[in-house]
Amino acid sequence: MELEQLRQLDMISQTGTLAGASERLHISQSALSRSMRRLEDDLGQPLFKRTRNSMEINAAGRIALSHAQLILAEERRLRDEFASLAKRERTIRVTSVAPAPTWRLSAITLEQCPTAIVEPDIATEQETMSQLLNGACDLAIVAHRPALPTIQSCFLMHEDLYANVPTNHALHERESVSFAELDGEAFLVYGGIGFWHDVHTRMMPHAQFVTQPDRTIFLQQMRTSTLLTFTTNAPENTNRHKSRRAIPITDPEAHVTFWLCMRSDAPERIRALFALVKEQCAVGSGDLT
Repeated sequence: MELEQLRQLDMISQTGTLAGASERLHISQSALSRSMRRLEDDLGQPLFKRTRNSMEINAAGRIALSHAQLILAEERRLRDEFASLAKRERTIRVTSVAPAPTWRLSAITLEQCPTAIVEPDIATEQETMSQLLNGACDLAIVAHRPALPTIQSCFLMHEDLYANVPTNHALHERESVSFAELDGEAFLVYGGIGFWHDVHTRMMPHAQFVTQPDRTIFLQQMRTSTLLTFTTNAPENTNRHKSRRAIPITDPEAHVTFWLCMRSDAPERIRALFALVKEQCAVGSGDLT
């Protein structure tokens, strides 16, 4: 008895005819008929009432069918569990305080491990470290290097914040600008920027923020809006448009270093990725160690 024979029996039941089942299974009627004969020989019972022009499942066939469907359902569950396990083993859960460093990490990961699945999440710094410590994520990205004996960290990237100014704005020709000069302006901002939102509200308490949670809609609105927006120098950032000029913000709070963090007891695949990122990003770390 073979699983394929059980699938064939089930298909005959679903379609009601040998011809319909053979068409759905992409085999000839004669081959399907021979396969059912072999199944009957294995079980020692005829499973069909055969006439010159038809083949109908009999009482023994209905018993065989009920067991076949149970076996096929268990097979599907087995395959689903193995597929889920394979996905978990390929998935790298990353919690970060901002989106850009997850783009950087994803680019490095997928270049070296094309089958990997990077699953990012954005949270506060406290939540990010909490998730790393309790095992809810495999890697964490923070803006302040942790000093914990159970955590290893390495430089990931720098990110600098810019005011993204429309052509008709008074600040458009400026070479640089401060948060104090931007305070009181109205901004269109993307809702998924993580800790940058706290920087905006803390450094510009009198500014107005129109938040768009959908990134695609945000990018569309940015092209036509007269409101200021923000962008950064992250290579993967798409918050740029020819109708706007990116002006550097001079305040120290607009310049951030991100650190990739890993638990010391992380699995081998996570340690291997961490070592790879550490090696690739060392060139941009300057004197940071």
